[in-house]
Amino acid sequence: MTRVSIAKKRVLLLGATGTIGAATLRELVKIGHDVVCVLRPDSPGVCAVAGPGKVTERHADVTRKGALAADGFQGEAFDAVISCMASRTGMAREAWAVDHDAHVLALRAAQSAGVAHFVLLSALCVQQPKLEFQKAKLAFEARLQESGLRYSIVRPTAFFKSLSGQVARVKAGKPFLVFGDGALTACKPISDRDLGAFIAGCLSAPARWDRILPIGGPGPAITPRVLAEILFGLLGRTPEIRHVPVGMMNAIIAALSVAGVLSSRMRDKAELARIGHFYGTHSMLVWDGESGVYSADDTPETGQDRLEDFYERLLAGDIQVDLGDHAVF
Repeated sequence: MTRVSIAKKRVLLLGATGTIGAATLRELVKIGHDVVCVLRPDSPGVCAVAGPGKVTERHADVTRKGALAADGFQGEAFDAVISCMASRTGMAREAWAVDHDAHVLALRAAQSAGVAHFVLLSALCVQQPKLEFQKAKLAFEARLQESGLRYSIVRPTAFFKSLSGQVARVKAGKPFLVFGDGALTACKPISDRDLGAFIAGCLSAPARWDRILPIGGPGPAITPRVLAEILFGLLGRTPEIRHVPVGMMNAIIAALSVAGVLSSRMRDKAELARIGHFYGTHSMLVWDGESGVYSADDTPETGQDRLEDFYERLLAGDIQVDLGDHAVF
C-alpha cells in the first residue's frame, strides 16, 4: 500500500493537557507536524504525552489580552491553530471567559500572526443551546466563521470517559441509573484516540475546511439502557437498572433555582443540575430540524475504538480516567 505524504505544518496547540488535547497532540507528533503547545502558567508540561524533545512548550495566560501573542506566538509564523481548550465546569462565568472570551483573544492573535487555518474543538450539544456554556461556544463559532480564516469546527458526540461515571458504582454492586425508561437519548461514543486523529486530520483534508463537522465513533448509536447492559454483561451479572423520573430532576432544578436567588452556591448547583438534565434528555446525535428528531443515520462516524473494549480495560484496572466535572449517563 502506498503511503500518502502529508505536508509538515507548524501548529500552535491550545488545551494540550486535556484528554482530547493530549490525544490530538499524540496524533500531530505521529504525523510529523511541528507543534508548539501553549500551556497554563502552572501546567507541568506535556512531555509525558509527546515524549521529550517532540514538542515546544510555552506558557501563557490565554485569558489575558496580549499574552498569547507575546508568550505563545512570539512573533513566529504558524500554519494553523488547533484549540482543544474548554471550560472545566460549564458554569456561566467560566464558560464565557474560556469558551468565548479566551478564544476570541486566540483568534485575534492568530489573525495578527498570519495563521491560515483555525481548528476548533466544539461540542455536538450546541445544536440545542439551552445552557450558558453552549451559548458561549456558539457565539465563538460564529466569530470564527466570520473571521475570514479557514476554519474546521469539530462537534463530537459523547466521549468514552463521559460515559464512565457509573462504572465504579456498578462495579461496587449498585444499580445503573437512567432517566425515564433508559431510551430517551442515544449517542455514538468516540474515543480520545479516534477524535484526536480526526481533529489532526482536519489540517490536510480539504473536505473538512470551512465546515461544521459533527462526528461520532463507530456505530450503532446506543442508549443508556444499552450502556447498562454492556457494563453488567462484562461483569457477568444481570442488569440492575434504577429509573429516575425526569419530573424529579425538574423539581430539583426548580428548588435550587429558587434558592439561587440568595445564594451563588445554589445557583451553581442549579446550573450543574440543568447540565445533567440536558445530557439525560438530549441525544448526542445530529439534530434533524425538519423532522424535529435526533438522527443516528445523519451522524457521521470515524475510527475503530469501541466503548465495550474501553469498559473492559477500565474494569480490569488497565486504564484509569479522570471523570472531571462532566461525567454523565
